[in-house]
Amino acid sequence: MAQRGIQMDQEKLCCSICLDLLKDPVTIACGHNYCMSCIKSHWDEEDQKKIPSCPQCRHTFMPRPALVKNTMLADLVEELKKTGLQAAPADHCYAGPEDVACDFCTGRKLKAVKSCLQCLVSYCEQHLQPHYESPAFEKHKLVDPSKKLKENICTRHNKVIEIFCRTDQQCICYLCCMDEHKGHDTISAAAERTERQKELGVSRQKIQRRIQNREKDVTVLQQEVEAINHSADKAVRDSEKIFSDLIRLIEKRRSDVKQHIRCQQKTKVRQVKELQEKLQQEITDLRRKDTELEKLSHTEDHTQFLQSYPSLSHLTDSEDSSRINIRPVRHFEDVTAAVSEARDKLQDFVSDVWTKISLTKTEVDVLLAQPQPKTRAEFLQYSRQITLDPNTAGDWVRLSGGNRRATVRQSPVIAQNLKLQLYFCSALGSHSSIIRLQVLSRESLTGRCYWEVEWSGPRVSVAVTSAHRRETENETGFGNNDTSWAVYCLSDSYVFRHNNIITPISGPQSSRVGVYLDHPAGILSFYRVSDTMTLLHRVQTTFTQPLYAGFGVSGYYSSAELCDLK
Repeated sequence: MAQRGIQMDQEKLCCSICLDLLKDPVTIACGHNYCMSCIKSHWDEEDQKKIPSCPQCRHTFMPRPALVKNTMLADLVEELKKTGLQAAPADHCYAGPEDVACDFCTGRKLKAVKSCLQCLVSYCEQHLQPHYESPAFEKHKLVDPSKKLKENICTRHNKVIEIFCRTDQQCICYLCCMDEHKGHDTISAAAERTERQKELGVSRQKIQRRIQNREKDVTVLQQEVEAINHSADKAVRDSEKIFSDLIRLIEKRRSDVKQHIRCQQKTKVRQVKELQEKLQQEITDLRRKDTELEKLSHTEDHTQFLQSYPSLSHLTDSEDSSRINIRPVRHFEDVTAAVSEARDKLQDFVSDVWTKISLTKTEVDVLLAQPQPKTRAEFLQYSRQITLDPNTAGDWVRLSGGNRRATVRQSPVIAQNLKLQLYFCSALGSHSSIIRLQVLSRESLTGRCYWEVEWSGPRVSVAVTSAHRRETENETGFGNNDTSWAVYCLSDSYVFRHNNIITPISGPQSSRVGVYLDHPAGILSFYRVSDTMTLLHRVQTTFTQPLYAGFGVSGYYSSAELCDLK
């Protein structure tokens, strides 16, 4: 009891502003006590309102009272300090903003230690004692402190929610059972919790199994990292040895090459510096614009904000961020083999190359990565004039229109073979006859290229491939290997095919398909061309060889023609 009395004294002698024992205590006219510095700071903050008030009872004073130290309270505080006791820290005994406070405490509330689901009240340790001692509270269920006790009250009937309606999958009170949930499948909330607890256990088992599987995957990936590192280290060692041999071979021409490079260096550095200055100026402009936007974000004038924001937020196309493509290295053994092969060939090749170098100028291209086009006008900037190569045309393909249009040769035998071919392709997945209906472009495609194809008929394929030859009878059609990518235009849909994997494409059809290739970036995109450009499928990969456009006209009435984009 003595200890409890001391605790009560502590509470009475604490400042409600700093929550600590009073320092230089003062008593204001309403009777509440504060530290002199605390109440002064509080009133200084309220000085703009010109009406000082009590932080606890909100009683106002006019004018601001003069503060005088309460010597009696000061003596009591000093006496309490001599006992060696200090006010309990707020985060130890008293409820803070994130804590559940005792509903029975008056004034400064203590932390709750339990909440009662029947009383729907939270209690500190002192006020909880009746629940342990009185038989009247024996059946009350106590849980950890909760701020959500009000959620256990039915908002319609103001009764405790103790029932679960399985029909509507919601918690209700007993009056709800007689009202809007009458005749529904109901069960006690405790019983439903038991059933859901079993499901929870099953869910946890699934999660734990998935964790185990992912841990195994992480282990496999770690082994892969070690294998990559080992292969890379070996490739570096082998490459260092090979390049050392290569350096000795080219050392004879080192001086001449150095002089040649220095001559070109002056010209190219000047060009790069000009570009660098341009970019630096752009950075300065962007930083200035960012500063202005930051300043604008703090303005309180809404009209000024709305009038200034459009001009400040506008970015031109040249300000778009460059796209960065990350291409993981998979096999380092090929590096060693390629370097070794280069060393062997360079021994015979270097003397001939020097003659060509001395007659030409070394070009150093400095390019800024450009954003990918979005509108048809932007795509047309990269349009490429393409023709079809008769030497790659299949036996059943007829070329016309200056070798820009492909159709099926008109022949009863071919017509019958086409019916059989389409039947076996759909029934057995065979593609041995499709190659007789394919043709490739004459021109190789590198850099950025765009072309459009006008198609008609039951089945036309628009493709890109790295194989510039007529496929043999044992090889497959477009999209059925890892060196070709094709969109198949069918009578009622599109599909994308690569490496014999089919990907359905949704959306309306158009008689024109656009193809965009960014060879250095490894991007290949197919578009449905109408009033707008609609992306059908995009490929992100690494192209190591020049590519060729391809057509497939797998239907007696199918045709494909390269469009004139000039």
